[in-house]
Amino acid sequence: MKKNFVSILITSYNKSSFIKKTINSCISQDFRNKEILVFDDCSTDNSRKILKKYKKIKLILNKKKKFKSSPLNQIYGIVSLFKKSKGDIIFLLDGDDQFKKKKISTIFEMFKKNKNLNFIQDKPFLTEKKKYMSLKKKNHLFSIWPSFYPTSCMAIRRKFLEKFMRHLEEKNFPNLEIDARLSMFAFIKNEFLKTEKRLTVYNYDEFGITSNYTKFNINWWKKRDEAFSYLKILTKKLNIKFSVGPDFYLTRFINFFI
Repeated sequence: MKKNFVSILITSYNKSSFIKKTINSCISQDFRNKEILVFDDCSTDNSRKILKKYKKIKLILNKKKKFKSSPLNQIYGIVSLFKKSKGDIIFLLDGDDQFKKKKISTIFEMFKKNKNLNFIQDKPFLTEKKKYMSLKKKNHLFSIWPSFYPTSCMAIRRKFLEKFMRHLEEKNFPNLEIDARLSMFAFIKNEFLKTEKRLTVYNYDEFGITSNYTKFNINWWKKRDEAFSYLKILTKKLNIKFSVGPDFYLTRFINFFI
Protein backbone atom coordinates (compact mmCIF):
# COMPACT_ATOMS: atom_id res chain seq x y z
CA MET A 1 0.00 0.00 0.00
CA LYS A 2 1.14 3.53 -0.84
CA LYS A 3 -0.21 6.47 1.11
CA ASN A 4 -1.44 9.48 -0.86
CA PHE A 5 -1.64 7.17 -3.85
CA VAL A 6 -4.79 6.01 -5.64
CA SER A 7 -5.61 3.02 -7.81
CA ILE A 8 -8.24 3.06 -10.55
CA LEU A 9 -9.59 -0.43 -11.25
CA ILE A 10 -11.26 -0.79 -14.65
CA THR A 11 -13.11 -3.92 -15.78
CA SER A 12 -13.99 -4.25 -19.43
CA TYR A 13 -15.59 -6.70 -21.84
CA ASN A 14 -16.24 -5.74 -25.47
CA LYS A 15 -16.12 -2.01 -24.77
CA SER A 16 -14.22 -0.92 -27.86
CA SER A 17 -16.76 1.85 -28.50
CA PHE A 18 -16.05 3.38 -25.09
CA ILE A 19 -12.68 2.22 -23.79
CA LYS A 20 -10.55 5.02 -25.31
CA LYS A 21 -12.61 7.71 -23.59
CA THR A 22 -12.59 5.68 -20.38
CA ILE A 23 -8.78 5.33 -20.27
CA ASN A 24 -8.15 8.90 -21.43
CA SER A 25 -10.44 10.26 -18.74
CA CYS A 26 -8.19 8.59 -16.16
CA ILE A 27 -4.90 9.63 -17.73
CA SER A 28 -6.02 13.27 -17.98
CA GLN A 29 -6.89 13.57 -14.29
CA ASP A 30 -5.22 16.49 -12.50
CA PHE A 31 -4.05 14.09 -9.79
CA ARG A 32 -0.58 12.64 -10.41
CA ASN A 33 -0.11 9.95 -7.76
CA LYS A 34 -2.22 7.29 -9.41
CA GLU A 35 -2.11 3.99 -11.21
CA ILE A 36 -4.57 2.69 -13.79
CA LEU A 37 -5.24 -1.03 -13.86
CA VAL A 38 -7.42 -2.66 -16.52
CA PHE A 39 -8.88 -6.16 -16.59
CA ASP A 40 -10.06 -7.21 -20.05
CA ASP A 41 -12.30 -10.25 -19.74
CA CYS A 42 -11.77 -12.11 -23.02
CA SER A 43 -13.06 -9.36 -25.32
CA THR A 44 -13.84 -10.47 -28.88
CA ASP A 45 -14.04 -6.96 -30.35
CA ASN A 46 -11.22 -4.46 -30.91
CA SER A 47 -10.74 -3.70 -27.19
CA ARG A 48 -7.46 -5.54 -26.65
CA LYS A 49 -5.79 -3.95 -29.66
CA ILE A 50 -6.76 -0.53 -28.28
CA LEU A 51 -5.64 -1.32 -24.73
CA LYS A 52 -2.23 -2.64 -25.78
CA LYS A 53 -1.37 0.79 -27.21
CA TYR A 54 -1.47 2.39 -23.78
CA LYS A 55 1.85 2.41 -21.92
CA LYS A 56 0.48 4.13 -18.81
CA ILE A 57 -1.77 1.30 -17.67
CA LYS A 58 -1.29 -2.06 -15.99
CA LEU A 59 -3.16 -4.56 -18.12
CA ILE A 60 -4.50 -7.99 -17.26
CA LEU A 61 -5.74 -9.92 -20.29
CA ASN A 62 -7.91 -12.75 -19.05
CA LYS A 63 -7.51 -15.89 -21.17
CA LYS A 64 -10.71 -17.69 -20.24
CA LYS A 65 -14.02 -16.64 -18.73
CA LYS A 66 -14.15 -17.70 -15.08
CA PHE A 67 -17.95 -17.88 -14.84
CA LYS A 68 -21.02 -17.96 -17.06
CA SER A 69 -22.35 -15.02 -15.04
CA SER A 70 -21.44 -11.46 -16.08
CA PRO A 71 -21.73 -10.06 -12.51
CA LEU A 72 -19.44 -12.81 -11.17
CA ASN A 73 -16.93 -12.21 -13.96
CA GLN A 74 -16.93 -8.50 -13.13
CA ILE A 75 -16.27 -9.30 -9.48
CA TYR A 76 -13.47 -11.70 -10.44
CA GLY A 77 -11.90 -8.93 -12.52
CA ILE A 78 -12.06 -6.38 -9.70
CA VAL A 79 -10.59 -8.85 -7.20
CA SER A 80 -7.76 -9.67 -9.64
CA LEU A 81 -6.98 -5.98 -10.12
CA PHE A 82 -7.19 -5.21 -6.41
CA LYS A 83 -4.53 -7.83 -5.69
CA LYS A 84 -2.19 -6.04 -8.11
CA SER A 85 -2.99 -2.53 -6.89
CA LYS A 86 -0.99 -0.37 -4.46
CA GLY A 87 -3.23 2.60 -3.75
CA ASP A 88 -4.57 3.64 -0.36
CA ILE A 89 -7.76 4.84 -2.08
CA ILE A 90 -9.48 2.61 -4.65
CA PHE A 91 -11.67 3.93 -7.48
CA LEU A 92 -13.88 1.51 -9.41
CA LEU A 93 -14.70 2.18 -13.07
CA ASP A 94 -16.58 0.24 -15.73
CA GLY A 95 -15.08 0.11 -19.22
CA ASP A 96 -17.89 2.20 -20.71
CA ASP A 97 -17.90 5.10 -18.21
CA GLN A 98 -15.60 8.09 -17.65
CA PHE A 99 -14.36 10.32 -14.84
CA LYS A 100 -14.65 14.10 -14.97
CA LYS A 101 -11.22 15.75 -14.94
CA LYS A 102 -11.15 16.67 -11.24
CA LYS A 103 -12.84 13.56 -9.87
CA ILE A 104 -9.76 11.91 -8.36
CA SER A 105 -8.42 15.07 -6.71
CA THR A 106 -11.86 16.05 -5.39
CA ILE A 107 -12.62 12.65 -3.85
CA PHE A 108 -9.05 12.24 -2.57
CA GLU A 109 -9.32 15.53 -0.64
CA MET A 110 -12.50 14.25 1.01
CA PHE A 111 -10.67 11.15 2.22
CA LYS A 112 -7.66 13.22 3.30
CA LYS A 113 -9.76 15.64 5.37
CA ASN A 114 -11.85 12.89 6.98
CA LYS A 115 -9.74 9.99 8.28
CA ASN A 116 -12.94 8.16 9.24
CA LEU A 117 -14.30 8.21 5.70
CA ASN A 118 -14.18 4.75 4.13
CA PHE A 119 -16.75 4.72 1.34
CA ILE A 120 -18.24 7.43 -0.83
CA GLN A 121 -20.12 7.71 -4.11
CA ASP A 122 -20.64 10.72 -6.32
CA LYS A 123 -23.57 11.54 -8.58
CA PRO A 124 -23.28 10.58 -12.27
CA PHE A 125 -24.14 12.40 -15.46
CA LEU A 126 -26.30 10.35 -17.81
CA THR A 127 -25.05 10.90 -21.36
CA GLU A 128 -27.57 8.67 -23.11
CA LYS A 129 -30.60 10.60 -21.88
CA LYS A 130 -28.69 13.86 -21.35
CA LYS A 131 -29.90 14.27 -17.81
CA TYR A 132 -28.76 13.68 -14.25
CA MET A 133 -29.23 10.58 -12.14
CA SER A 134 -30.48 10.97 -8.59
CA LEU A 135 -31.27 8.46 -5.90
CA LYS A 136 -34.92 7.97 -5.04
CA LYS A 137 -35.96 7.84 -1.42
CA LYS A 138 -36.99 4.33 -0.52
CA ASN A 139 -39.95 3.25 1.53
CA HIS A 140 -38.22 1.12 4.15
CA LEU A 141 -41.36 -0.88 4.73
CA PHE A 142 -40.60 -2.45 1.38
CA SER A 143 -36.81 -2.30 1.20
CA ILE A 144 -33.98 -3.00 3.62
CA TRP A 145 -31.02 -1.77 1.57
CA PRO A 146 -30.27 1.72 0.25
CA SER A 147 -30.58 3.14 -3.24
CA PHE A 148 -27.09 3.41 -4.71
CA TYR A 149 -25.28 4.74 -7.75
CA PRO A 150 -23.45 2.49 -10.28
CA THR A 151 -20.05 0.93 -9.68
CA SER A 152 -18.15 3.73 -11.44
CA CYS A 153 -19.33 6.23 -8.83
CA MET A 154 -17.74 4.41 -5.90
CA ALA A 155 -14.45 5.11 -4.13
CA ILE A 156 -13.26 3.11 -1.12
CA ARG A 157 -10.43 3.25 1.37
CA ARG A 158 -8.21 0.22 0.88
CA LYS A 159 -8.51 -1.21 4.40
CA PHE A 160 -12.28 -1.01 4.23
CA LEU A 161 -12.33 -2.75 0.84
CA GLU A 162 -10.12 -5.49 2.27
CA LYS A 163 -12.71 -6.07 5.01
CA PHE A 164 -15.48 -6.16 2.42
CA MET A 165 -13.59 -8.71 0.33
CA ARG A 166 -13.76 -11.17 3.24
CA HIS A 167 -17.55 -11.09 2.93
CA LEU A 168 -17.82 -10.80 -0.85
CA GLU A 169 -19.19 -14.30 -1.59
CA GLU A 170 -17.43 -13.92 -4.95
CA LYS A 171 -18.49 -17.31 -6.33
CA ASN A 172 -22.13 -17.07 -5.28
CA PHE A 173 -25.22 -15.13 -6.41
CA PRO A 174 -24.71 -14.96 -10.20
CA ASN A 175 -27.13 -12.06 -10.71
CA LEU A 176 -25.84 -9.78 -7.95
CA GLU A 177 -23.30 -7.17 -9.01
CA ILE A 178 -20.52 -5.77 -6.86
CA ASP A 179 -22.10 -2.32 -6.50
CA ALA A 180 -25.09 -3.86 -4.70
CA ARG A 181 -22.90 -6.01 -2.43
CA LEU A 182 -20.56 -3.16 -1.58
CA SER A 183 -23.44 -0.76 -0.90
CA MET A 184 -25.11 -3.24 1.45
CA PHE A 185 -21.85 -3.79 3.31
CA ALA A 186 -21.21 -0.05 3.65
CA PHE A 187 -24.82 0.54 4.71
CA ILE A 188 -24.91 -1.97 7.54
CA LYS A 189 -21.45 -0.81 8.68
CA ASN A 190 -22.77 2.80 8.82
CA GLU A 191 -20.26 3.86 6.17
CA PHE A 192 -22.70 4.55 3.33
CA LEU A 193 -22.07 8.13 2.20
CA LYS A 194 -22.60 10.14 -0.99
CA THR A 195 -21.55 13.54 -2.22
CA GLU A 196 -23.72 15.94 -4.20
CA LYS A 197 -20.86 16.54 -6.63
CA ARG A 198 -21.29 15.07 -10.13
CA LEU A 199 -17.93 13.61 -11.08
CA THR A 200 -18.73 10.52 -13.18
CA VAL A 201 -20.07 10.13 -16.72
CA TYR A 202 -22.36 7.12 -16.95
CA ASN A 203 -22.98 5.60 -20.40
CA TYR A 204 -25.76 3.11 -20.97
CA ASP A 205 -24.52 0.12 -22.97
CA GLU A 206 -27.35 -1.94 -24.47
CA PHE A 207 -25.13 -5.02 -24.17
CA GLY A 208 -23.91 -4.25 -20.64
CA ILE A 209 -24.66 -6.18 -17.45
CA THR A 210 -27.56 -4.00 -16.35
CA SER A 211 -29.37 -4.47 -19.69
CA ASN A 212 -30.39 -7.95 -18.51
CA TYR A 213 -32.28 -6.61 -15.51
CA THR A 214 -35.23 -4.61 -16.77
CA LYS A 215 -37.50 -3.82 -13.84
CA PHE A 216 -39.90 -6.66 -12.98
CA ASN A 217 -38.50 -9.11 -15.53
CA ILE A 218 -37.48 -12.62 -14.38
CA ASN A 219 -33.80 -11.76 -13.95
CA TRP A 220 -34.74 -8.68 -11.94
CA TRP A 221 -36.72 -10.80 -9.47
CA LYS A 222 -33.91 -13.36 -9.26
CA LYS A 223 -31.41 -10.61 -8.56
CA ARG A 224 -33.65 -9.19 -5.85
CA ASP A 225 -33.96 -12.59 -4.21
CA GLU A 226 -30.19 -13.02 -4.28
CA ALA A 227 -29.80 -9.59 -2.68
CA PHE A 228 -31.91 -10.70 0.26
CA SER A 229 -29.94 -13.95 0.55
CA TYR A 230 -26.61 -12.11 0.44
CA LEU A 231 -27.75 -9.58 3.03
CA LYS A 232 -28.91 -12.39 5.30
CA ILE A 233 -25.47 -14.04 5.11
CA LEU A 234 -23.74 -10.69 5.60
CA THR A 235 -25.72 -9.71 8.69
CA LYS A 236 -25.21 -13.16 10.21
CA LYS A 237 -21.44 -12.95 9.74
CA LEU A 238 -21.36 -9.46 11.24
CA ASN A 239 -23.73 -10.42 14.05
CA ILE A 240 -26.37 -7.88 13.01
CA LYS A 241 -30.11 -8.50 13.22
CA PHE A 242 -31.66 -9.31 9.84
CA SER A 243 -35.07 -7.60 9.68
CA VAL A 244 -37.45 -8.17 6.79
CA GLY A 245 -40.62 -6.57 5.51
CA PRO A 246 -43.33 -7.18 2.89
CA ASP A 247 -40.83 -6.87 0.02
CA PHE A 248 -38.88 -9.89 1.27
CA TYR A 249 -41.93 -12.13 1.37
CA LEU A 250 -43.21 -10.88 -1.99
CA THR A 251 -39.83 -11.55 -3.60
CA ARG A 252 -39.61 -15.05 -2.13
CA PHE A 253 -43.19 -15.79 -3.22
CA ILE A 254 -42.54 -14.74 -6.84
CA ASN A 255 -39.24 -16.62 -7.01
CA PHE A 256 -40.99 -19.76 -5.81
CA PHE A 257 -42.88 -19.80 -9.14
CA ILE A 258 -39.96 -18.77 -11.35
